[in-house]
Amino acid sequence: MAEQLTEPPQDVADPGELVIQYLDHYRDTVWHKVEGLTEADLRRAVLPSGWSMLELLHHLLYVERRWLQWCFLGVGEELPRGDWDLAAGRWAVPDDLAAETVRAEFWQEAERSRRLVAEHPLATVAQRTRDEGLPPPTLAWILFHLLQEYARHAGHLDATRELIDDSNAR
Repeated sequence: MAEQLTEPPQDVADPGELVIQYLDHYRDTVWHKVEGLTEADLRRAVLPSGWSMLELLHHLLYVERRWLQWCFLGVGEELPRGDWDLAAGRWAVPDDLAAETVRAEFWQEAERSRRLVAEHPLATVAQRTRDEGLPPPTLAWILFHLLQEYARHAGHLDATRELIDDSNAR
């Protein structure tokens, strides 16, 4: 876990390119935090919030799906909430959904997002809004929102991974 991932080059001047590169950087950072863990460790909750690393990875793939597929493209009627357990009131991954499946779906969603971003100008306005009463956001706004979501959760995963690695070392 000591390996440091490289940020985008410091000479990138275009803000749109920079947000795209940073989003990929944080996708890689999140992946790096969950890499090499067993299914049991990925499902283990070690923070008071009660979520596991696998639940957070599952959440992030749904964050991309909600913002880019449902909101931006207008795909589907219902807001995709496959990461949320209504009864428990928190993120969840069904017991019969294997960690490898979640990992594969995470990268598939990231690739679908990359293609979408490559096909649309950043000033393009979304088909829907996530926030009633507000106008639909631009693709640039959505990408910055995703960037902050990934950055925040990469920090959560960093702390979680440190606690899991420490407990496994004992």
